[in-house]
Amino acid sequence: MTRPIPKPGVLDAPLYVPGEHKLDGIAEPAILSANENPLGPSEQAVAAYREAAGHLHRYPDGGSNALRRAIADTHGLEPERLICGAGSDELITFLIRAYAGAGDEVVYSKHGFAMYRISAIAAGATPVAVPESDLRTDVDAILETVSPQTKLVFIANPNNPTGSYISEADVAKLVEGLPPHVVVVLDSAYAEYVSRNDYTDGASLAARYENVVMLRTFSKIHGLAAVRLGWAYAQQHIIDTLNRLRGPFNVTAAAQAAGVAAMRDERHVARSRDHNDQWLAWFAEALKELGLTVEPSVGNFVIVKFADAETAKRANGFLERNGVIARDVSGYHLPEYLRFTIGLESECRKAVDAVRRFLESEKR
Repeated sequence: MTRPIPKPGVLDAPLYVPGEHKLDGIAEPAILSANENPLGPSEQAVAAYREAAGHLHRYPDGGSNALRRAIADTHGLEPERLICGAGSDELITFLIRAYAGAGDEVVYSKHGFAMYRISAIAAGATPVAVPESDLRTDVDAILETVSPQTKLVFIANPNNPTGSYISEADVAKLVEGLPPHVVVVLDSAYAEYVSRNDYTDGASLAARYENVVMLRTFSKIHGLAAVRLGWAYAQQHIIDTLNRLRGPFNVTAAAQAAGVAAMRDERHVARSRDHNDQWLAWFAEALKELGLTVEPSVGNFVIVKFADAETAKRANGFLERNGVIARDVSGYHLPEYLRFTIGLESECRKAVDAVRRFLESEKR
């Protein structure tokens, strides 16, 4: 042995590939690749972030206390059952580090968020992807897959990249059907966009069950992807466990200040939701009129099916040459699809026009 060797699993973990944001030779592309809020952050959040710049010599509040209180007040939760992180990604990592390792299994749906698999491998655990039914999480299949080695089950609801969701009844069926020692993580990153009577973000289940965690993020509807801020809600024993893994100052002071302001700016959240409701419907219908399959979505994005994987790849290249950045989701076992974030009106129209011209070029 001639050099330090990482522990098993670390070098086996693939690197996460984010959505692109730049195109060579195109100054202002339509960036529809990362499910960001096209309206940007709350003006109040920006002002709070700028004000924090005058205190960069001071350490942040290690417990994110003001932020946890703001979250608790807005959502009717108990602040002591909250933990904040540098994005919900960090909290996913903490959960897997805390509850799974070599010989353990981490279960998730086949088209679930890539970080479940990546973080499981890095921790030395075994990721187990469960097939979906019509691009929806299959609760029965998950319950059948769970084994004595299963330590965590991750459910993105709504799911990224499919845009589908499962009902509150299905989520409850999953929670009640699992052994009590299995941690159920309900990743509700896109919860604010959902307007379905049968949907739950998971907060009520996390309040009732010893093994349920709800994850949320400021990266989507709050428009704070750049500051890296997320939070989790669970029973006290889980929060205590996660706090022992996080760094003493894992959330920056500027992020906390922006988060407090964003959480309290409910008008910005409502405006962002209204924009998405309008242009999600328009965008989906416009692409359907071009003869494409647009899968139902309750998030701020849709996946669009092309004839086959090669056609989707050609479409992606055509879009990029014409200033539109979509998301290749072949890494999610969906090679014939592209994912589009719902952007500004101009971006949505630009994307539809580019797709139309691509389809016309395919006929020549």
